[in-house]
Amino acid sequence: MPDAPQEQIAPLLTAEGWELLGSLGPYRDADSYELNARLRKAGHSPELVSAVLTQSRLRTKAEAKFGEFASRMLFTQAGLEQATRLNVAARHAQRFVAAGVNHVADLGCGLGADSLALASMDLTVTAVEMDETTAACATVNLIPFPNATVVHADATAAPLDGVDGVWLDPARRVTTSSGTRRIWDPEAFSPPLSFVAELAASGRAVGVKMGPGMPHESVPDNCEAQWVSVAGDVTEVALWFNAVRRPGIRRAALVLGPQGAAEMTSDSDFGEGPQPDVGPVAGYLYEPDGAVIRAGLVADVARDLGGHLVDEHIAYICAPTLVDTPFARAYKVLAVKPYNVKALKAWVKQEGITVLDIKKRGTAVTPEELRKQLLPAGKSMTKKGLGKTATLVLTRIGEDRVAVVVEPVQAATAPA
Repeated sequence: MPDAPQEQIAPLLTAEGWELLGSLGPYRDADSYELNARLRKAGHSPELVSAVLTQSRLRTKAEAKFGEFASRMLFTQAGLEQATRLNVAARHAQRFVAAGVNHVADLGCGLGADSLALASMDLTVTAVEMDETTAACATVNLIPFPNATVVHADATAAPLDGVDGVWLDPARRVTTSSGTRRIWDPEAFSPPLSFVAELAASGRAVGVKMGPGMPHESVPDNCEAQWVSVAGDVTEVALWFNAVRRPGIRRAALVLGPQGAAEMTSDSDFGEGPQPDVGPVAGYLYEPDGAVIRAGLVADVARDLGGHLVDEHIAYICAPTLVDTPFARAYKVLAVKPYNVKALKAWVKQEGITVLDIKKRGTAVTPEELRKQLLPAGKSMTKKGLGKTATLVLTRIGEDRVAVVVEPVQAATAPA
């Protein structure tokens, strides 16, 4: 997949470019104009200055995924958008280590995030990337690892002699003049899902990273599907075949947060498993983590909480008691009101509410628009610490739309 122009990377692969890039501190938009002028005045070419500032901006942005490693890596915009976070890539690599794999081919390696994690665990890595600019970035990023080799080639044509494990992160975006655009059809990915199935049929240990919105009906029958969320953001679903598939697990939700890691698994296929009860909105309302919802494990969480769904088609759970869980955010139910804008506006005024957090599921209401309707004019930007804050959860119970007034509950313990 074509990415950033090669000329944006080439100036950095010179002694002058690399030294200049390394001399810059964290990127700040407010300083970019002045820095541009200063670097040009110092005698650096416009092409080099542009490349250095672009790369500095990407490195600063990449710190969220790569931490301190970002300051020594090269990035492209599209490559960074799809790159795996290092803490997640490490878990991918652990799968191959646990399966006894020795040599992994990272097909469509992108910037090399997963290859970096694999190589750091002493696996032999062949990183294959079709885009020349991205392959150049991966080569630089993997320099510290002599056991990793970058090959500029089509992932579907790369030789796999001596390879006993394969990892794929298919390109799911295309670059246009206005930026990048996501692709949704698995057969339009590069490489396509059918190619992954062919690799799995060879008997090798195969793992593939897919977009978290992958429909259940598109998940192959012979794999484990593990949805992953990081700090509440669902980042991927990884499909695992053969030796890297865990016995007795069909689907899983892995939740990574500041309190650690927690995982829920099921051996049943999608649409099977426990059938949840449905009951009233009362006690405590739980909002399941996105990975739990994607993996179809909401009913399992409801069972563990001793609770029920508020509607059989909506992923909100209510339970009579507060149970600390990494798999759902808890709220104390204060009141349940019919969804009526006029009545809600009167309630906001009566309570003196100036800050309103609105969550929703199962309704077409736009929280931003409703907030403008409910809050007094000019009050939505009340200074921090002043005024009264409230949280509304908008949802549907059968045919009725309701607004649930809740109070967020802070998690008390780390996951087991």
